[in-house]
Amino acid sequence: MTSTGTEASAADRDETRFEEQFDATIAKDQRIEPRDWMPDGYRKTLIRQIAQHAHSEIIGMQPEGDWITRAPSLRRKAILFAKVQDEAGHGLYLYSAAETLGADRAELTEALIGGRQKYSSIFNYPTPTFADVGVIGWFVDGAAICNQVPLCRCSYGPYARAMVRVCKEESFHQRQGFELLLTMMRGTDAQRAMVQDAVDRWWWPSLMMFGPPDDDSPNSARSMAWKIKRHSNDELRQRFVDMTVPQAAKLGVTLPDPELSWNDERGHHDFGTPDWSELQRVIKGDGPRNAERVSRRRVAHEEGAWVREAATAHAAKQAARTKKTEGAAA
Repeated sequence: MTSTGTEASAADRDETRFEEQFDATIAKDQRIEPRDWMPDGYRKTLIRQIAQHAHSEIIGMQPEGDWITRAPSLRRKAILFAKVQDEAGHGLYLYSAAETLGADRAELTEALIGGRQKYSSIFNYPTPTFADVGVIGWFVDGAAICNQVPLCRCSYGPYARAMVRVCKEESFHQRQGFELLLTMMRGTDAQRAMVQDAVDRWWWPSLMMFGPPDDDSPNSARSMAWKIKRHSNDELRQRFVDMTVPQAAKLGVTLPDPELSWNDERGHHDFGTPDWSELQRVIKGDGPRNAERVSRRRVAHEEGAWVREAATAHAAKQAARTKKTEGAAA
C-alpha cells in the first residue's frame, strides 16, 4: 500500500471515529459546540434554519414598524417601538449563532436580498389596521413561542442558548398583543369589528407558519433525528390551535374555521386544512408583500453601507491602538 493510501485510510478511520462521537453526543442529549466535529449536512441544515430565522426577525420588523408613528397613544408607540427593537436584537443573536458555523453575515444578507434564502411566509401579509398589530402579537408571536421554546433544547449549543432570551421576549410580545386586543374588544363596535376582521385574515397564514404538513416537509425528519427540531410541523400546529382556542373565547372573537371543534377521543381540537397552495405561492415570492419586504430590506442595507464602513474603520483603528500599547508595554 502506498503512503497516500495509508493516509487516506487513516483519514477514513478518523472520520468514522468523529462521526461515532457526534452520534453519541446527540443520543445522550448533549450539545454540539462550534469547535466540535459535525457532519456537513448538520452544519448546512443549521445554517439554513438559523439564517431563515434571523431573516424573519429582521423582515418581521417591517409590518409593525409601519405603525410606530400611527399608534393611537404615546404608550402604544413606546410599546411598539420596544418590540421592534427586540426583533432587531433577535436577528443579531441569530446571525451571530450562524457565524459560529462558519457562515458570513454579509453573505447571508446578500442571499436574502438576492432571493436565494427565505424568511417566514407570515411577514408577507399586509397590516392595514392597528388591530393587525395586536393579532401579530397574539397569533404570530404565539406561534413563534410554540415553535421556538423547543429550540431551547436544540442540539447545537449557540442556537439553543440564543433562543432562551428570544423566547422570553417573544412571550412578552404575545401578552402585549393579547392585551391590546382585549382593550379594543372592550371598546366600540367599530373596534371590535376591526379585531374580528384582523383575526379572520391572520388565522390561516398563522397556521401555515409551522410549515407544510409532515408528509410534505423534506427537512423535518432529518432535523428531528439530529435533535435540531424536537417536534414535527403538525405537532406544533396542533399545540398552537389548542393554546389559541380558549384565548379566543376569552377575547370574544370567532376563529374563522367551521371545522374547529373539540375531539374527546384525541384530547385535542380538530381543525380545517389550510390552503397549502397559498403557502407555496407565498414562499416562491408571490405573496401580497413579498417584493415590498425584500425591496425595503435591500434599500436599508444599501443606505447603511457607510455605517458598516465606519464601524470597520473604527475597529481597525482600535485594534492598531491596542497593538501599539501592548508593544510598548512589552
